[in-house]
Amino acid sequence: VQLQASGGGSVQAGDSLRLSCAASGRTFSSYAMGWFRQAPGKEREFVAATSASAGSTLYAESVKGRFTISRDNAKKMVYLQMNSLKPEDTAVYYCAGRLWAGSVSPKLTYTNWGQGTQVTVSS
Repeated sequence: VQLQASGGGSVQAGDSLRLSCAASGRTFSSYAMGWFRQAPGKEREFVAATSASAGSTLYAESVKGRFTISRDNAKKMVYLQMNSLKPEDTAVYYCAGRLWAGSVSPKLTYTNWGQGTQVTVSS
């Protein structure tokens, strides 16, 4: 599966953005999918994940209640709806996938990565 993220941009604090990740390949519906981000000078961090069936989702504490991950297996798309954005959400956001049929967990590692999309939130 190849992944391509899009939808980033520059917004004001409190605004919303929706990131999209388009996947290619016939096995997308068997992939757990996640979103990660990396701010300047910081390590990449987990943001959110959804299981292959979308029956299981997981969020970082810092985004819980503000971000929502979703997927459309028919369209081979994963989304990250980001509301109430804060300056500390500024980062390059990456989508990632892994062939995995089970629930998602913080320990799950991902094998397929897309290019990043920049999100900049100004105060």
